Amino acid sequence: MFWFVIFLFVIALVCWLLARRLRQQSGLPGGRIVYSDTRLWGQPVQQPLYDGSIGLVGKPDYLVKQGNLWIPVEVKSCQPPPAPYDSHIFQLAAYCLLVEKVYQSRPPHGLIHYPGRTFQVDFTEALRQETLALVREMHAQERKSSLPRSHDQTSRCAGCGYKSHCDQRL
Repeated sequence: MFWFVIFLFVIALVCWLLARRLRQQSGLPGGRIVYSDTRLWGQPVQQPLYDGSIGLVGKPDYLVKQGNLWIPVEVKSCQPPPAPYDSHIFQLAAYCLLVEKVYQSRPPHGLIHYPGRTFQVDFTEALRQETLALVREMHAQERKSSLPRSHDQTSRCAGCGYKSHCDQRL
């Protein structure tokens, strides 16, 4: 009986170490995963985050809850650059805006994970204002051009995570 208990303890320890290593490789911080847009950690959440007041909708790859904090995580598959690309920073900042609106809690930072490297991006007031200005500029450009949807496939539209907020759904 004693050896059986030791055997179970060793198995549990190996499983814990493996899970810890996999989590570190994923770039996810400690905390509870409360939102996922990938199939790596189970069934993805279908509902995107939405802020109608600024006309923004999006789905971060992960949302991790640490105590009262909500941390968005964006996972990129390209090789890690020396510093995160601006487009990736603004994408993450947009998710921070959405988290702030939906969960009524401003994230102090978000994470961008590249293979083998993770960057913490502080969600400062300057980044917040710059992102809001960029969203306004994008909406102004969209109003000027009034581009229609880029497809005519009903099946593609049916599988879209943004269909509940789209005024051009099929």
